[in-house]
Amino acid sequence: MSTYEILQKAHSGWAYLVLLFLIIAVVNAFIGYSSKKQFTAKDRKIALFALMFTHIQLLFGLILYFVSPLGKAVLGQMKDPALRLTSLEHPLINIIAIILITIGWSKHKKLTDSNAQFKTFAVFYTIGLVLILSRIPYKMWF
Repeated sequence: MSTYEILQKAHSGWAYLVLLFLIIAVVNAFIGYSSKKQFTAKDRKIALFALMFTHIQLLFGLILYFVSPLGKAVLGQMKDPALRLTSLEHPLINIIAIILITIGWSKHKKLTDSNAQFKTFAVFYTIGLVLILSRIPYKMWF
């Protein structure tokens, strides 16, 4: 198995963990926000794990992008939807999603009100999750 194939399998497999932790973090944020509960260390850790898993996925993705024959080599081929998705839309939208998740993490640290912390995670992590789900190359993934 080549380095490219190993990275591709790692990137695809890790994506399940990323989605799992993001969904858990989003659900936890909405539950905390709607029930007006106190923001605890457990809530912080849930959001932190989602953040860490997305950042590791970004690292896998960036490395894969530069060793992949489908990465920057086909960047100019915008007429083919499959190539456009893998070479431009997937990386760009997911980078934006991870930036938003990171902003949500950073903003929560400056807040002292539990409800505001949950709301920050609910908003930023949900937008990040929706963006990630919108640009998964499902045909290549399954």
